[in-house]
Amino acid sequence: MIVDQFDGAVRLTIGEKTSDVFEVFLDVSSGPPVIAYMGVPTGIDNLDGLLALAGRPLNKAHLDIEAPPSICPEHGSGWQGQPGLRGHREDRSDWAPRFNPGEVTQPNPDQQTVVITCTDPQSKLTLATEIVGLEHSCRVRLHLHNYGTSPYWVNDLAATIPLPARATELQHFVGRWANEFQLCRREWLPGTTQINNRSGRTSHNAVPALFAGTSNFDNNTGEVWAFNLGWSGNSSASAELGAAGLRTVRLGELLADGDVVTERGETYTTPWLEMTYSSRGLNGVSQAFHTSIRSRRGYKAGSSPRPVTLNTWEAVYFDHDLTVLTEMADKAQSVGVERFVLDDGWFHGRRNDTAGLGDWWVDKSVWPDGLQPLVDHVTNLGMEFGLWFEPEMVNPDSELYRQHPEWVLVDDRYKPVLGRSQLVLDLGLPEVRDYLFEQIDALLDTLDILYIKWDCNRDIVHGSRGTRAGMHDHMLGVYELIDRLNAAHPNVEIETCASGGARADFEILKRTDRVWTSDSNDALVRQRIQRGFSMMFPPEIMGAHIGPSISHTSGRNSTLGFRAATAFFGHFGLEWDLCQASQAELEHLSEIIAAHKVARPTLHGATSWRLETSDDTSLAHIVVNDDRTEAFLSMAQLETAENGVNGRIQLRGLDPDRRYSVSVLKLGPEPGTEAVLQPTWYKKPIVATGQALQTVGLQPPLLFPESAIVVRLTAE
Repeated sequence: MIVDQFDGAVRLTIGEKTSDVFEVFLDVSSGPPVIAYMGVPTGIDNLDGLLALAGRPLNKAHLDIEAPPSICPEHGSGWQGQPGLRGHREDRSDWAPRFNPGEVTQPNPDQQTVVITCTDPQSKLTLATEIVGLEHSCRVRLHLHNYGTSPYWVNDLAATIPLPARATELQHFVGRWANEFQLCRREWLPGTTQINNRSGRTSHNAVPALFAGTSNFDNNTGEVWAFNLGWSGNSSASAELGAAGLRTVRLGELLADGDVVTERGETYTTPWLEMTYSSRGLNGVSQAFHTSIRSRRGYKAGSSPRPVTLNTWEAVYFDHDLTVLTEMADKAQSVGVERFVLDDGWFHGRRNDTAGLGDWWVDKSVWPDGLQPLVDHVTNLGMEFGLWFEPEMVNPDSELYRQHPEWVLVDDRYKPVLGRSQLVLDLGLPEVRDYLFEQIDALLDTLDILYIKWDCNRDIVHGSRGTRAGMHDHMLGVYELIDRLNAAHPNVEIETCASGGARADFEILKRTDRVWTSDSNDALVRQRIQRGFSMMFPPEIMGAHIGPSISHTSGRNSTLGFRAATAFFGHFGLEWDLCQASQAELEHLSEIIAAHKVARPTLHGATSWRLETSDDTSLAHIVVNDDRTEAFLSMAQLETAENGVNGRIQLRGLDPDRRYSVSVLKLGPEPGTEAVLQPTWYKKPIVATGQALQTVGLQPPLLFPESAIVVRLTAE
């Protein structure tokens, strides 16, 4: 990021080494900073020059001034939309602060951070806006400091970003359990589009992210402004079109009343809001988000190949038996699996999902010699061993709850709401975090465990510490516990799972290395889930498994080829009782896993492009390595094509001057078809230039519904 300061303004230039350079022009002349412009570079180097072009006229029947849509819009200054801050003192005073123009500082020597600090001497509050520049995006957060003599209740504080009138369409996520990350496109209409999440997790259905764009923006065309909140608890995202035509987006933590009360000298800091811009459609902003995740310090998913993983959940559920599991490990190793994960059911009293959570020691009735024999067997086969935990939860039927009922996040005056027979531990309490750390740390110290599946299987409602809200402190406690475990065991990778993909966000991914994308392994459903997931997250952290032929969540029967092609691009694995697989299926799995390992260096860490298809019955995407010498293309036929035959697909990311060999990977049995004639390239490899593949395109073959193929392109 390049920072230029002018009189009353700051200009931030982001992505100066890429094709997606954009600038953020801040007006700091009148109070909290106003993002006066965010888009392609303007060449303007002073505030007056920008306002001469962009200053808005004032209509009749309005206030004498138009309140600016600052990063924290002030109701007291005349802003009639959602205010940036809602709060008050105990006597209900100071409910509408107005901040003076701020001081601009750059506290970091690398010049990648800018802080604008504003003060309201009347309410005794200070508001600091912190902006950090990244390679292709930037992050912003607010710090509200109380220097008054009495406590200040913070009911709501969130960053607000204005957008131009040409941003006429919105995209966000909807969904549910086993059907996450579904894309929803809508016109940006007058009023407020509000997406609130009160599930206590990032959620299945209200992910805190918004994409705004020009009319008919798609994966490759149109201007897109994208926003993603780094917070794993309750959140709020909104897009507002006011009566005067101003468009703003606003994302922040959704606080319960009394969740945050700042005493004198205390500060509330909002979650990071990451934002980016692209003039080349959704692929541009997605690639910026992927780069951001990949650039974090200690990013394990970028430093070593993602191990092919077998998870035992759908294979055995709670029915643990050493003989069965060692046989399964043998078969897993024989087909090329590199990590074996024992899921739920190994700990004290855990014979079903109604008991045992919180008692994190091995159940001797099932494992009389502990887990050591299984761990030794797995590691002697050359595989890593992983173990499932759900640290935030407790069953009333557990030793922990019987000893410490006061550790639960409930208001004892009311009958608590259970979910999956579970209550929620209050990780805002240090003693709870200490207990959990000691239990998990003891297992990691004594067993050769290199992977944790960290689950959170229920929504959190009425999260109370005593009679007051406790969700904010609980979420900070979750982060603190994971950070502590990472520091003590830096070689252990952690997967974030919450009934599938209900906790996938930029903040949890600062401390975890994989996302369990969905509890559904149904390949047809997974195609659209993974499509939505790719809008924000790179493929190497996307847990994607081949399940059994009949899906456990939908009952759908899918071919091995379709299941393999669907899981192929992510952090690949199996969730299948291999003891029940046929010899032919095991042989196919060996071929599929071997092909994935060859492709893995390109699939993980390279650039992903979602491709446009002729109708919604099919999906396609391509991953291209950095030097553009190799690419892998997915073509999936979900339903029968609307016109019988799909149109050509224009590829992306290739070197137009190179010639590429185009061939189909064999992933299990060949997909079925009624075609009399297929495209030449589908039956035998061809050679074509990158220019031709990106302009003429590639004609998809005619496939039965619920089929997919993977195509390899290699530069000659």
